[in-house]
Amino acid sequence: MALDQTFKSQAAPELAFSSALLWLFGAACGLLIANVYYAQPLTGLIAATLGMPRQATGLIVTLPLTGYGCGLILVTPLGDLIENRRLVLALVALEAASLLLISFTTQPIVFLTLAFCIGIAASSVQVVLPYVSHLAPERIRGQALGRLVSSVMLGIMLARPVSSLVSDISSWRAIFRLSAGAMVLLLAALRVAAPRRSPSADLAYGDLMRSLGSILMRREILRRRAAYQAAMFGSFSVFWTAAPLWLSGAPFHLSQRGIAWVALAGVAGAVAPPMAGRLADQGLTRFATIGAMLLAAGSFLLSGQAHAGTPLSIGLVVASAVILDFAVSANLVLSQRAIYALCPDQRSRINALFMAIFFAGGAATSALSGWLFAQYGWLGVSVLGALLPLAALLYSMTERPPAATAP
Repeated sequence: MALDQTFKSQAAPELAFSSALLWLFGAACGLLIANVYYAQPLTGLIAATLGMPRQATGLIVTLPLTGYGCGLILVTPLGDLIENRRLVLALVALEAASLLLISFTTQPIVFLTLAFCIGIAASSVQVVLPYVSHLAPERIRGQALGRLVSSVMLGIMLARPVSSLVSDISSWRAIFRLSAGAMVLLLAALRVAAPRRSPSADLAYGDLMRSLGSILMRREILRRRAAYQAAMFGSFSVFWTAAPLWLSGAPFHLSQRGIAWVALAGVAGAVAPPMAGRLADQGLTRFATIGAMLLAAGSFLLSGQAHAGTPLSIGLVVASAVILDFAVSANLVLSQRAIYALCPDQRSRINALFMAIFFAGGAATSALSGWLFAQYGWLGVSVLGALLPLAALLYSMTERPPAATAP
């Protein structure tokens, strides 16, 4: 592979960075993030087994995501303070223990507590990304990040169908036990292969957390990129919150399995991150950002042409999903490539702020999406979904030349 040869020819020997190591980190990202989503299609089975009241089943989905969000703010900044290999190994070990314990629990409170811990430990994905950005040579950093983001997207998209299949063959507990085993193997592989990377920051944890506000205020590129991705991820959340409701009703009347296949088609969008990383490495970040925003807006215009429950209309919805996922994941790589260039000593904190802001944007718009669909149908959803990236595009037009925004 061309990228493999690039790594071999350009990677500094002292960094011990290779394509094989990148594949290992990619597997780590995909396997770790998948743990947050395994329970989503299994809420009914889990609730019935544990005797949870129906009104509390939403917590099965909410607690891992909440834990992940807390981990973004409270755990991932530690990448600027603690030796990165040791931090990642500790979080993977916590993930393995939480998964194994949750597969045996019979108490709802214990299950939900462990689900929260799974989310916190899964935030190690956002420790790995800046960790790899330190290890990867500058000229191919975007391509390296692109591979990792592809792995994250694949982990998210494949987690639901895999957990459904495993639970159908065995039980809902099996997917957590299998994942716990995968975490043990991952822990062993990282312990052997991952190089050490010690941060230069000499701060107490309290000082580290207090510095987040000043970092956000001082870094215009961080604020801009977080806003761009909040809008893009907002359009993604708008689409995937309302699409199952739309597809299950008239004129499509798809079953849950049919909706799952439409969602699975979004995996095709995972081809975008490496392409976006390559463009960023070539200095074409602004051009690619504008293209991603236009694609995201256009995906909603395309979905609006699906007026009937015909195979052609369903094909248009699938195409819209692929284009949207492509655009959002591409912009994520472009944004991370830009913010990681700001200040190496603050890279983990910068990443934590970036991720927290754009996840908040997705959460806010997903709530609005359900209301719009109830009031105005898919037309209302499409208008909001298209306006968000277009607003980001207008904001990007005020961006100053790179030299003027250098840190």
